[in-house]
Parts: sequence; structure tokens; C-alpha cells
Amino acid sequence: MSGTAVKGGCLVLLAALLWLSNLAEGGCSGKCCKGRDPTCSSTDWRMDRVFGTCFCDGTCKHTGDCCYGYTQECPAQPCTVSEWSPWSGCALQCKPAYRVRRRSIEQEPKNGGDPCPPLEEKAGCLEYVNYQGQYCAQTHGPAFITTLEYNKERRKRDLSNESEAAGFCMEFKLESLSQQCTMETRPYARWMQYLREGYTVCVFCQPPAMNSASHSCQGDGTDFDGNKILHWQAVGNSRCRGTWKKVQRVEQCSCPVVHSFVFI
Repeated sequence: MSGTAVKGGCLVLLAALLWLSNLAEGGCSGKCCKGRDPTCSSTDWRMDRVFGTCFCDGTCKHTGDCCYGYTQECPAQPCTVSEWSPWSGCALQCKPAYRVRRRSIEQEPKNGGDPCPPLEEKAGCLEYVNYQGQYCAQTHGPAFITTLEYNKERRKRDLSNESEAAGFCMEFKLESLSQQCTMETRPYARWMQYLREGYTVCVFCQPPAMNSASHSCQGDGTDFDGNKILHWQAVGNSRCRGTWKKVQRVEQCSCPVVHSFVFI
């Protein structure tokens, strides 16, 4: 065998060894990185079946340049969060305001996993007792309403066992409403989307919204006939408001849940 042939064989062997070395160092084993990291790269087959520089960072799925074994070596892990905290008290007393609940991140998303959901939610509320313990609800003005779910969450200190069964239901026909109602998309304000002109809605009047002296709720139309145009406002979005006419007062509401609300 000539020296030239031996030299050529050595070069082929060296090239093969270098190729095998690249394969050993290629892929994403031990190279899973957070976010976009240009240094988190390797030389291997990519997911688009092109051999060359590929990446093992958290955004390679979006950029389409992941190494072929990325999904096996760096499995996606979604964000996980805690349960919601209890609702806070109202931010203000004696006027429509908001309450807050929060949750925390237990595990950040990894390797392109689903991002974290919102960590805070706000919803409308109204406190009837001030910091001195005095009853302070208004007696005149628009009816303040919110979802029926709020009635289930009222704090026990506001509802005695005797008053839980008290109250009545007022039926109204919606005459008008602002466009902000139908545009509401926040999770705890989506109930406003079900307010529609011409629909009949049911609104519970119960303590503590019910005035203990008059046994009525603000804006419930008790003192007016069915021809009187009355005003209402959604608590949680002051721009969601409108008018309605009283249909009748009944002991129990019979409207569908999405058309049942509560004076607040």
C-alpha cells in the first residue's frame, strides 16, 4: 500500500471520528435552557430534518430550530399555580368598590410549557357597614346589581340565621343598557354579557342590601308603578348601566340563572 493511500485512509478515519464525536456531543442531553439563549446550541439533526446548528432553549419551538430530540430531553412543563385565596373585603365602605383574590406561582413554566394564568382577579362589591360599625347604605340612586353568585359568598357576619330566609324577588324588563356590558370579558364580570334589552331579569332583595326600616333595596322600584323608568348599574364596571321597568314583585325568583341577579 502506497504512502498516499495510507494517508488518505487516515484522513477518512479522522473525519469519521470527528463525525462520531459531534454525534456524541449533539442533541439536547443536559442542555435544556430557559428563554431564548443563543449559546444553548448543538450540532445535530433539527426537527425540520436539516443537519447543522440546532437549539435547546425555551423558545426553539416557536423559532422552529430545536434539535431533533428536544421534546424527549426537555419535556414541556406548564406553569402551576396555587388555589385562589379567599376574597378580600371591599376596598371602600359605603359605596360600590371592588374586592380582590390572588394566587401564587408554584412552578414556573419550562421548555415552552403553558404560561402562567392571571394571578389576581377583581370583582365588584359593596359594604353596608363602615369602619365604626354603622349601617351606611344609600337610600336613593340607581339600583346596584351583581351576579347571583355573590349572594352565596356574603360573609356570615352580614347574614344572621334569621335573615337568610328574608327578602323577595323583583322582576324587571330591561329597557336599555350601555355597550360596555356586552364587551365585558373579565372572568368575574362576564355575567354582564347576559344583560339584554327586552329581556326579563330577576333581582333578589335580601339583607344586608335590604334596608331594615323600609324592607326594600335601593332602586328596587317598590314605590313606583310599572310605567316608571328606573336606573341600574352593574357593580364591578361603572360603565355598564341602563334602565328597566318593574314587572312584578314575587316571593321567589324563577328566571334562568344567567338572568338572575342580586341587589348589592
